[in-house]
Amino acid sequence: MGKDSGIGVLDKSVAVLHTVARRPHNLGELCDATGLPRATAHRLAVGLEIHELLARDATGRWTPGPALAHLASNARDELREAALLVLPRLQGSTGESVQLYRREGAERVCIAAAEPPTGLRDTVPVGSRLTMSAGSAAKVLAAWSDADIRAALIPDAVYTDRSLAEIRRRGWAHSISERIDGVASASAPVRNPAGDVIAAVSISGPIGRLGRKPGERYGAELVAAADAITARL
Repeated sequence: MGKDSGIGVLDKSVAVLHTVARRPHNLGELCDATGLPRATAHRLAVGLEIHELLARDATGRWTPGPALAHLASNARDELREAALLVLPRLQGSTGESVQLYRREGAERVCIAAAEPPTGLRDTVPVGSRLTMSAGSAAKVLAAWSDADIRAALIPDAVYTDRSLAEIRRRGWAHSISERIDGVASASAPVRNPAGDVIAAVSISGPIGRLGRKPGERYGAELVAAADAITARL
């Protein structure tokens, strides 16, 4: 159930939060994922919901609540700070839009970006929540996710276990008109100092400029940028 602080109810509550952050859960799924008794899981989830640390989606499953975003807005984000020192250089060398994405449940969130000053751009505003079912960043974040997360994402995705294994082998992913018609992108994984993949750095733009093999064209630059972000963490 994760780290042990010696405070049982706290550790169990944190386990519930981490479980729901990976993807929405109903009560049965929450019990299976955490190993908590049904009554305990229900009591903790409802309590966290009262404090707005959890919320419910349209199907009644628990999802991360608005209080988490409020708390996070006042926290220092070392990943974003590191990316903002690297992304402008990547944007300048490629001339294209660049972004940094982090997975939150079944979505990916743009937490940093750098745009060309003029011309046709593929703008993704910081804070945008995009699908994990398509796009090069989604593929990267899925490829290095835990097996249970991949299993939950794949049924609704354009990728497969086999294609994700190939992404892990070569170290980058690309996409052509997967999320938006006419737009290409390529992405590489950003790791924390322990080696865990925590984000995806991406380049995106019109197919006419990036071509139909943007990963082969920009893969090395993306990997270098990802390594530069990691080095600053």
